Formats: sequence, C-alpha cells, structure tokens
Amino acid sequence: MFPADLKYTAEHEWIKDPGSQADSVRIGITSYAQEALGDIVFVDLPAVDDEIDSGAVVGELESTKSVSEVYSPFAGTIVAVNEALTDSPELVNSDPYGEGWLFEIMPTGSSVELLDSAAYEALTQS
Repeated sequence: MFPADLKYTAEHEWIKDPGSQADSVRIGITSYAQEALGDIVFVDLPAVDDEIDSGAVVGELESTKSVSEVYSPFAGTIVAVNEALTDSPELVNSDPYGEGWLFEIMPTGSSVELLDSAAYEALTQS
C-alpha cells in the first residue's frame, strides 16, 4: 500500500532512504495523512538554510478540516522547499509521493525512528 522504496515516521511523513549522510533527503506526507487531512488549502514550509532539530515542527498543512504540524525526521539544514505548493497546495493531495513533496534537508545529526513500508502500514492499521 505504501511505496517500499521510502521510509516513514510515526508522524506520517515519508522520506527517501538516505543511504548515507552525504545526500539531502526529500520529505513529504503519506497518502494516509493527506486522506485524513482532507483538501489541503495552505502549506507553511521552513525556509532554505534553516537549521532544524530531529523531531522539530518545521511547518503546517492547513486543510478544510484542520491544521496539522509537519515534523522533520532529521536534524540538519533545509536545502530546498517545494515552491509549487505556494500556488498549488492541492498537489499534496493529488500526488503526495511526487509533485506534492514538502522539503529537502541535508542531515547533519540524529533522526527519529524510521519505519519500513510494512511497519508503517501496520501502524496505520492500529
């Protein structure tokens, strides 16, 4: 149900498997999270060059139902944000694993616990 080539957090973010600490990591929210939120109408993202702690709140997603915080799974520096979401926040709903990505971070330290797709699917079933 969830792409096997990604890792997941208990807070419903996905990340591309970082492999090594030398690469930036792209982060978004899962299809499960965007379905629970409903139609996303506004996205507040961190700024490029922001220094972030692992598990820290880095932004918000506002939907027609609620506002949800976005967390960083890694300590590091923000190296890119998805500027397309400023004008088209609905991309998070229509393509959460592609054009709806949120930000990229260059990990410089610890991470929260990362789950594989099977463990994340089990989490969403409980």
